[in-house]
Amino acid sequence: EVQLVQSGGGVVQAGGSLRLSCVASGFTSDDYTIAWIRQSSGKERDGLACISSDGTTDYVPSVKGRFTISSDKSKNTVYLEIRMLKREDTAVYFCAARTDNWCQMDPLYIDYWGQGDWVTVVS
Repeated sequence: EVQLVQSGGGVVQAGGSLRLSCVASGFTSDDYTIAWIRQSSGKERDGLACISSDGTTDYVPSVKGRFTISSDKSKNTVYLEIRMLKREDTAVYFCAARTDNWCQMDPLYIDYWGQGDWVTVVS
């Protein structure tokens, strides 16, 4: 069973930076995709970025240049770095996975979810 364990959320000052971590385990093949998705209060989940095991990355246009997704395969960990945090970045952030190399961040196409991690941006 695929398991995704998140860490790194918290309260952050606007303008600051934050790095979220997702430790992934349980994949039965070498092909997988990890995505970061967030959900603000009262809103639907929105995909932010994805990275596949073949190195493919993709971002939703609204976060390009400010969000960076990366991975450390030796630690089975995927990261999401967010710079220049804004109050509107306040949300629950989810690490999510697919068991193939389709770099997909649409919540409809996600097979597994992490527990979620709150990021609260204050000014």
